[in-house]
Amino acid sequence: MEQKTKVSAEEGKQDLTITREFDLPLELLFKAYVEPEFVEQWMGTKVLKLESKKHGSYEFETTDPKGYKYGFVGVIHEFDPNRKITRTFEMENTPYGVQLEILEFETLTENTSKLKMHVIYESAAQRDSVLKLPFAQGINMAHSRIEEIMAKSKS
Repeated sequence: MEQKTKVSAEEGKQDLTITREFDLPLELLFKAYVEPEFVEQWMGTKVLKLESKKHGSYEFETTDPKGYKYGFVGVIHEFDPNRKITRTFEMENTPYGVQLEILEFETLTENTSKLKMHVIYESAAQRDSVLKLPFAQGINMAHSRIEEIMAKSKS
């Protein structure tokens, strides 16, 4: 089955682009990223803090099947509702370092929208290390959950 979420990474670069078209109105797609109740559902994580505003920050926590906790933290540098979020993302206690994420939201039709994420890593080696994980499959699954959860929220 073809993945709806596309990950593009040029050889030797330290960034990548993720794109996905959703069968959701733009407002619902954006809400999935900024409201804690929805973030928890599609990410399968606990939202400890989420300040969806310019200069806001966030803190998420996930527990793996063995009981080990992983923290995810970041700062929101730009927040333009239904249009753009620029933020940092760091998974604590891992070798992956901090990345910069630019999320752009676009209306396609009244009931469809598009997300484009530009992710910049500290180095090409760091990006390539992330791409060796089941990264593309994971982000595709997460995006499919967004579509499923947010479609239910509009009914």
